[in-house]
Amino acid sequence: MDVSQAKQEHLLALKVMRLTKPTLFTNLPVTCEDRDLPGDLFDQLMREDPSTIKGAEALMLGEMLTLPQNFGNIFLGETFSSYISVHNDSIQVVKDILVKADLQTSSQRLNLSASNSAVAELKPESCIDDVIHHEVKEIGTHILVCAVSYTTQYGEKLYFRKFFKFQVLKPLDVKTKFYNAETDEVFLEAQIQNITTSPMFMEKVSLEPSMMYNVTELNTVAGGDEGESTFGKMSYLQPMDTRQYLYCLKPKPEYAEKAGVIKGVTVIGKLDIVWKTNLGERGRLQTSQLQRMAPGYGDIRLSLEMIPDTVNLEEPFDIICKITNCSERTMDLELEMMNTRSIHWCGGLQSISGLRLTDTFLKRTYEYDDIAQVCVVCPYTNNEC
Repeated sequence: MDVSQAKQEHLLALKVMRLTKPTLFTNLPVTCEDRDLPGDLFDQLMREDPSTIKGAEALMLGEMLTLPQNFGNIFLGETFSSYISVHNDSIQVVKDILVKADLQTSSQRLNLSASNSAVAELKPESCIDDVIHHEVKEIGTHILVCAVSYTTQYGEKLYFRKFFKFQVLKPLDVKTKFYNAETDEVFLEAQIQNITTSPMFMEKVSLEPSMMYNVTELNTVAGGDEGESTFGKMSYLQPMDTRQYLYCLKPKPEYAEKAGVIKGVTVIGKLDIVWKTNLGERGRLQTSQLQRMAPGYGDIRLSLEMIPDTVNLEEPFDIICKITNCSERTMDLELEMMNTRSIHWCGGLQSISGLRLTDTFLKRTYEYDDIAQVCVVCPYTNNEC
C-alpha cells in the first residue's frame, strides 16, 4: 500500500493513517456442562474475562471496542477520512514546510489539503497535523498522494512524496423497472441489494423526479401509523438481501395536456439512497438520471375517462372517452361506433369494441376494439332473462 520516494535521509517523517470508527469486540465463548471434566472452569474464565458482559458471558458481543487493524474497505458514497502527520525527527529547525495531499482517481485529481500555505518553521520533536475528508464518488483504484517540501537551516530545499493506494468498492446493486400505465402515470420499481459483508440501516430511499413529474411513494402501510414503512420500524438490510421500492409518477398539471411533450419524455428522475453501517457511519448514493422507453401512442391516443362497472341487459349506457392528438398536425376526426350485438343480447362480462376514428384529410381509419369490459346483468327478478 505504501510506496515511498525516499532515496535519501530526510529530516521529516510523514505518517498517514485512515480514520474509521471502531467495531464492537466479539469473542468465542466456550462452555460445557457441569458434569463434564472441566466443570466450572470455562465459566469462571469467561467471568474473569474483562471483554465479556457481566451476567451474559456466553454472548459473543462484548463491552469493548476494537480499533481497526488494517486499512479496511471503502465503499462508494462513504466519506474517506485520513490523518496526516509530519514530524521533525532531527535536531534542526526546519523552515517553509508545505504539506500537500491529493487524491488521484481514474478521471481526476483532487486537492484535499485544508491549507495550501507553508508553515514558517518546525522545531525538533514537533509535528504538523492535518485531517482530510472526501466523499467518495467513483469506484475503482484511488491513490492518495502526500507531498512534503521544506528548507533546512542551511538553505537546502528538499522534497519527498508517499503514495497510498486503495480500492473503492460498490456497496449496493440497484436495478430499476418501469411500467407505463394506460394513463400518463409511470410506475417505477427499484430493487436495491446490499452487496457488502455487513448489515445496513436504510435511512432514506427516495426518488427525485424530473421537472415534468410529481412523485408519490408507495412504500408506507395504508391505515397504519403516519409514515410507517412497509419494511417495519427497524429498516435493516442484511448482506446480499434485496428490497423493492415502488413509486408512482404523474405529469404535472401544466404538462398533462401536452400529449406530444409527455410522449417523448424519457428522463424520469434519480434515486437518492442514504444508509448507515456499523457505529453510524453514513453513506449516500445518487443514481444517474433514470430513463424509460417512451411509450408508442401513435398519432392518436384513446383513453377511458368513465365507464360503469355493470350495465343492465338491453339498456343503453354511457361511456366517456378521451381522444388525444399525439401528432404534430391538426386533425379533423369523425367518430363512429359500430353496432356490436353481444351486449344487446348476452349477459356476463362483455368487451366494448367497434369504435372507429377517421381522419378526413388522410382518409385513414383508426380502429379501437376491446377498449374496456363491462358486466351485463339481468335487471329482472324473475326468470325472464
